[in-house]
Order: sequence, then C-alpha cells, then structure tokens
Amino acid sequence: MAWGVYKNGNSVTRINLMTGTKIRETKADEFDLDFPESCDINLTQKCPAGCPFCYAECTPDGKHGDIMNAKFIDTLHPFTEAALQVNDLSHPDLLPFLEKLKKRKVFANITVNQIHFEQKEKLIRELVDKELIKGVGISLRKPTKKFIKMVQKYPNSVIHTIVGILTQKDIEKLRDNNLKLLILGYKDKGRGVDYKAEHLIEYTINRDYLYDNLEKLPEMFKVVSFDNLALDQLDVKRILTPEEWDEFYLGDEGTSSMFIDLVTGKFGVSSLCKENEMFPVMDDIRDMFAVVKREVKKGK
Repeated sequence: MAWGVYKNGNSVTRINLMTGTKIRETKADEFDLDFPESCDINLTQKCPAGCPFCYAECTPDGKHGDIMNAKFIDTLHPFTEAALQVNDLSHPDLLPFLEKLKKRKVFANITVNQIHFEQKEKLIRELVDKELIKGVGISLRKPTKKFIKMVQKYPNSVIHTIVGILTQKDIEKLRDNNLKLLILGYKDKGRGVDYKAEHLIEYTINRDYLYDNLEKLPEMFKVVSFDNLALDQLDVKRILTPEEWDEFYLGDEGTSSMFIDLVTGKFGVSSLCKENEMFPVMDDIRDMFAVVKREVKKGK
C-alpha cells in the first residue's frame, strides 16, 4: 500500500495514495503547520441549479474565475487536497486546470450538484478514469433509485447534505446502500439567510431529527463525516468518547485548511468569512496560510 509522507511545520503527515486516509502526528502539544493540507477552492459562480439556500449566491449568469493565472497553484505542496467547487463543470479552463494540479501531485476533488452529476456523468467518468480527480462530492437534491445506482459506480463518491435541509425521508431512501455521507452545516449567508427565515419550521424539524438520530447514522452508511460547522450545529462531540474525538477531529478551521475564491481573487479562513475578513490572493500558498493562521489566532 503506497503512502505519501512529508513534513509540515512541527508535524509529519502520511496519506494513503489509494484511499486518501490521512494520519498526522506531532510531538508538540498542538499542530503548527507551514502550509495547508487542504484548500477549499471556488472556481466559478456560474450555476443553473438555483438552490434557494445557496450561500454562494450562484446564478446561471455567474462569472468564472481566472484559474489558470493563479500563481499560488505552482506553490501547492504535493498531496495537498484541493476541494474544487465546479458547479455545472462548464468552466472553459477546467480540464487544463485539473491537468496542472495532477502534474503537481495535488489531489483534486470536485463538488457538483446532483443535477449536474446526472447530466454530465460521461465527463465525470472521463475525469475519474484519467485520474484528474480523486473524488466526487455530490450535493443531494432528490435521492432516487436511479441516482443511488449511479453513485454506487464511484467508490470515491460522497453525497453532500446540509443540516436543516436533509430530511428523514431522504435518510430512509439513502440508508443501507453502502454510501458515504458528508453532512455540512447550514450557512446563514447569501440566499441561505432568506431561505431559513421563510422555512424556519421545516428547517428546525429536519435539524432536530438529525440531532436526535445522530448515533444511528453509522449503521446506515458506509462513512459519515461532518464539516466543522455541522460538528457545532449538531454537537457531534456529545456522542463520542474523548479518545474518539481526539482520533477523528482534524482541527479547527484555518489550522490545516483554508478557503480560496478564484472568482473574487480573495482568500480567508473559510467560506463563512465576511467580505472584510477576506484578503487578496498572493503568489505563494505559504504566505497566504500565514495570514490565515494569524486571523485564527486573532479570533481566539
């Protein structure tokens, strides 16, 4: 089994090149990294899906980012995980950009809406077969039998869901199909603000069901994971032992990850950052990550 091993700040990281399993170790009391191990990168605001709770406020006429001229890409460390928001996969430079990442041994994962996953599966299969992407995140719309069968053809696919949007019926349809589930926190940002206000009862019912049945999910799915916001909104720590939490928790936002928006040309700690918490993209990822770590310390 092949592993990539590298030193990053005061730690040593090992990543399984087949499964993506990551083990990070340090002799210090806490991790202090020199560069991010994962980057959430937005490539485009163009998306015709029209999700009413979209925090990024994507539209059919949204702009594409200038992704090929981003100099920091050439400074990404091999084995960095790049989570790419590609929306409808219509960015004209998507393929050369993915080829560029592959040459640098950067692990690219794309996130697409279920609508576009179903419409453009042929292209996604091509990207997987050419090893231009390692994984596919699919934002759930409606869990049909056809959709579930399509997902099962991709071992490295993960269904993305949102606290307050995922329903009991959705869970019942998805369960027991050997699927991987990523639960994202609900972002009170963009269109998400008005949607939550207008559907507060529905949102609360869905959130509370998920909260009350959290311990049952591992029995229903192959893998269940959470982003930091969902960990907080669902208080996931309450159902884990201290030992389990220390083993599975990858750290606070900005300690090993960061957000980069190539449409606006700015970066920050996470996609939850307000406009005044974002900074112009620099030429070197280490310089950008130093700013992110500074902002994290300021917030403590």
